Amino acid sequence: MQTADSPASVSKAARWTGYVLTTLPVLMLLMSGVMKLSNDPQVVEGFAKWPAGSATTIGLLELACTIIYLIPRTSVLGAILLTGYLGGATAFSMQIGAGVMVLMPVAFGVLLWGGLYLRDPRVRALIPLRS
Repeated sequence: MQTADSPASVSKAARWTGYVLTTLPVLMLLMSGVMKLSNDPQVVEGFAKWPAGSATTIGLLELACTIIYLIPRTSVLGAILLTGYLGGATAFSMQIGAGVMVLMPVAFGVLLWGGLYLRDPRVRALIPLRS
């Protein structure tokens, strides 16, 4: 029986669709974070005008937020943190004139939140799309 405090459960199909939607952005964020920590020549070149250690700090932040998102109990917090991170990535992409690549962090954010909405009844309770 459903009470006012317990949100409705999520169907198996919706849950798996949510996992599929979040796979690409999560893999890309994990890869990006690891690349920033690896001192890859392209990353070093990309961060040449930044203060020393910026790539490492940003990589650690990116990995931490993504791991928080992957833990079911903290996934909403992770989504909020990743929204801020991806907002910064969008702003930076606009600043350097990255053209259509500006939409990449926006698309990742939509996929992360869409996947979370499909698999987490707490998010569905906060954002009821139908009544």
